[in-house]
Amino acid sequence: MLYAEETSYNWDMQKSQLLIIFLLVCLLTLIGCSNARVAEAGDIVAVHYTGTLDNGEQFDSSRDKEPLSFTIGGGQMIAGFDAAVHGMKVGESITVRIEPEDAYGERREDLIIEFPIAQLPDGLGDGDAVFFQSGATGVILEVTSENFKVDVNHRLAGQALNFEIELVSIE
Repeated sequence: MLYAEETSYNWDMQKSQLLIIFLLVCLLTLIGCSNARVAEAGDIVAVHYTGTLDNGEQFDSSRDKEPLSFTIGGGQMIAGFDAAVHGMKVGESITVRIEPEDAYGERREDLIIEFPIAQLPDGLGDGDAVFFQSGATGVILEVTSENFKVDVNHRLAGQALNFEIELVSIE
């Protein structure tokens, strides 16, 4: 009789253990599914990133700041960066190389503009930044007695950009 009670007790313990294991598996599956959400167009995401050029020079990073937030597909980011984040999961990190056409474009000669010397702000010369009323910026390339040339290409135009991106959150 004692043996039968032990067998019944063991079976009850096994059922309890199986139930606990089943509940844990369900819980872990639910947690895993919520983390498995991928970033899609229209989502507001937050990322940490570090951007470097092919020569290894770092041109920007969010690592010592708050994460960068933007809406995927909202036109707030360069196309290649936006596309790289699309499909990522929270906690995932990737490294991507973005060609100029998906970054700031190729350098354009038509964006080197000549102005009459009378329009040169006092005290500015070769290598100085100029700011236009439109909000555009440029770099003075050359000053002569008659005119000055300003390059209004983005400073990263014509360059491939490398990013290490970590997806921090999806809203």
